Amino acid sequence: MSDYTLFYFPGNANIAPHVALEEAGASYELSLVDRKSGGLRDAGYLALNPNARVPTLIDHTLGDLVIYEAAAICLHINDRHPDAGLLPPVGTPERARALQWLIWLTNTLQAELLVYHYPMRHVTEDAAIDTVRAKANERLDSQFAIVANALEQTGAYLAGQDYSIADAYLTMLCRWAGRLAKPPRTYPALNRLVDAVLARPAVDRAYQTEGVKLPYVA
Repeated sequence: MSDYTLFYFPGNANIAPHVALEEAGASYELSLVDRKSGGLRDAGYLALNPNARVPTLIDHTLGDLVIYEAAAICLHINDRHPDAGLLPPVGTPERARALQWLIWLTNTLQAELLVYHYPMRHVTEDAAIDTVRAKANERLDSQFAIVANALEQTGAYLAGQDYSIADAYLTMLCRWAGRLAKPPRTYPALNRLVDAVLARPAVDRAYQTEGVKLPYVA
């Protein structure tokens, strides 16, 4: 048996934990949750993740521990594989920056992207959908400008000169934002980061396995 099972749907939030597993050289298997045919609402899957979302990770080395939330899974994989270089050393400024950005990405940028892609969840009248999406687009423009400006200050990656799993997480979200009025790739700093992340063999393996086209396609 593999050490981990990652429940996924191609190109969804599971791509960042998938990259983490590849970067760590971990023993894992993938389990497809076909959201197009109602797999997220399957009773068996809901017993693992009542949020009806992917990803979910089972850590078989810890008594089949079940973990959901993509950022939490990434942090757990780092803890289980501390030599994989997923995060900078504990107690360093680089570690603090990487954690800051990882939490910001999942709590702020990812949440806003979900509003943009699923505005119908936030309204009771169809006529309001376009307004909700337009306002989310405005907020996302501001948020991507913030992270692009930060990259200009910190260097090649979010934490500084060295890659971390936060960069893979940002790359995942940049892909989701390809249809914005101002796509993330229009920012030179974000464009450089995405190219650097996608050039990593572990990242390429994860994207290829899930069938997500490379080079980067919105």
